[in-house]
Amino acid sequence: MPSDFNQLLSQRRSIRAYKTDPVDRLVVERICSAARRAPSGANLQPGKFHVLSGTALDSLKTRLDKAQQDGTPIEQEYSYFPKVMSADLKDRQRRAGFALYEALGIAKRDVKGRREQFARNYRFFDAPVGIVVTIDRDMGKGCFMDLGMSLMTFLLAAENEGLGATGIGALANYGGVVHDHLHLPDDEMVVCGIAVGVADMSAEVNHFRTERLALEEFSSFSGFERK
Repeated sequence: MPSDFNQLLSQRRSIRAYKTDPVDRLVVERICSAARRAPSGANLQPGKFHVLSGTALDSLKTRLDKAQQDGTPIEQEYSYFPKVMSADLKDRQRRAGFALYEALGIAKRDVKGRREQFARNYRFFDAPVGIVVTIDRDMGKGCFMDLGMSLMTFLLAAENEGLGATGIGALANYGGVVHDHLHLPDDEMVVCGIAVGVADMSAEVNHFRTERLALEEFSSFSGFERK
């Protein structure tokens, strides 16, 4: 595997603070085109990227902010996490959350601070570009896997362009609000969002990294000759 790819992969991280620098549309088009090169079963190429910036993005953020203030009920059209999370997964989730809030200087018992930080998901972390990712409601579970490969390709392509990005799964909490605001076709379901822009590396949160499992924890090997 080329070393430059290893470097690209290792330096990618979820960016939650951005500079105000605008992002050229042609750059985003290149990233989207790269994402579409991801493999998919039967070449169905599931998923669409609705790219917003400027007043279009501001309008959506205002609508999402209003939904929160009005107490609009959260309605997810698909299950993101297991309905019953095992102890080891729950521990992994907690450790990631604690590390994030520590990087932000938010105390464990600061409920208000945590709530405010989570609300930044719906402002696309003030990135200059926000993307709403959708999928056809009739697609099977395997197509979500295909869309995931496209999303990872998108994130790496953004990194390759010198931009920061992060996925925003929380956007699906208000999928109906987003769907209505963007006048999406009835057969499209909101899956997630993506924030894109120039990373503000002076922000401590952008130096936060989550842990990764050791190779032996998620892989098994059979039939190889030992050297």
